[in-house]
Amino acid sequence: MSDELSISQLVANTLLIGIGATAIMDFWAILLQRVFGIVPLNYAVVGRWLAYIPKGTISHDNIGAVKPVNTEAIIGWVAHYLIGAIFTAVFVMYMGKTWLIAPSIFPAMAFGALTVALPFFIMQPCLGLGLAAAKTPKPNLARFRSLLAHSVFGFGIYLSAKINLLLF
Repeated sequence: MSDELSISQLVANTLLIGIGATAIMDFWAILLQRVFGIVPLNYAVVGRWLAYIPKGTISHDNIGAVKPVNTEAIIGWVAHYLIGAIFTAVFVMYMGKTWLIAPSIFPAMAFGALTVALPFFIMQPCLGLGLAAAKTPKPNLARFRSLLAHSVFGFGIYLSAKINLLLF
C-alpha cells in the first residue's frame, strides 16, 4: 500500500478491514460454540429489533417475546457487518491513513474494547436485557463475553489491516 491513498482506496481498504474484523469476531464465536458450547448471539433477534424501529418501537421488554419478522436474520447479519465496517471507518478516521500503512495492535484492541459501549448502553437495554446485560441470568458473564468479543473485533481490525497490506 502506498503512502498516498485516494479516497476510493481508503474507503475500499477500510471496508475490507471492517468486514475482515467482523468475520474474525464471528470465527471466534464459532470457536467458542464448538469448543465450549457457548451459544453465539442470534443476529436474527438483532434484525427483529431493527425491523421494529421504523414501526415506532425502539425498546422492548423482551425481544424474544416479540413477533418474528420474515427477513430478521438477513437484516441482523447485514447490520452486523455494516456496523463492523462503520466502527472500522470511525477507527481509521481517528487514527488516520498512517495507521493503515503501519497498523499497530494496541490502538485497535483498545478501540475494539470501547465498542462494547454500544451494545451495553443501547442494544441490550432496547432488547429488554437491561443496561449492560443487567437483566440476564448471569450479567457479569454476559458482560465479560461481550467485552471479549469486542476485543477480538479490535484484534480483527489489526489482523485484517496487516493482511490488507500483504494483499494490496
